[in-house]
Amino acid sequence: MFDPKTFSFDPEKLTEFFKQNDFTKHLSNMKLPGVDAEAIMAAQQKNMDALVEANKAAAAGYQDLFKKQMAIFEETMSEAQKYMASLDATKLDPETAKAQGELAKAAFEKAIANMQALAEGAQKANSEAYEIVSARIQESLNELRDFASKLSTSAS
Repeated sequence: MFDPKTFSFDPEKLTEFFKQNDFTKHLSNMKLPGVDAEAIMAAQQKNMDALVEANKAAAAGYQDLFKKQMAIFEETMSEAQKYMASLDATKLDPETAKAQGELAKAAFEKAIANMQALAEGAQKANSEAYEIVSARIQESLNELRDFASKLSTSAS
């Protein structure tokens, strides 16, 4: 049964599965007139290759995003520790309160900028993966159009 918690899509394993199982042999035995089984399988291989590349692009982008998140978290924790160490509750005069307010404001603005940078990183990773799949879909549509054209001319 499918369990989304344990499911892991491994494009390398899927590609290896298709490499080890030559489906063109099975399709060639069917001998449908005007159907080029090898061309169909080649197109499907291109589809799988495009999915593998899209997943690699997305994974690389998300890995970079994760590294940035960790760096931001470590930097934030370090600054918070410095701030807490320098905080002296016994000297809470208006000037100190104003300075602490400015520090909090700067930290908030930095957090917003970091979140924006992370969102842009995620968008870039998604865009790169989408572009790969989108290009392959367009190629696949052109291949289907050519295939249909060949079928209609051979049927005439």
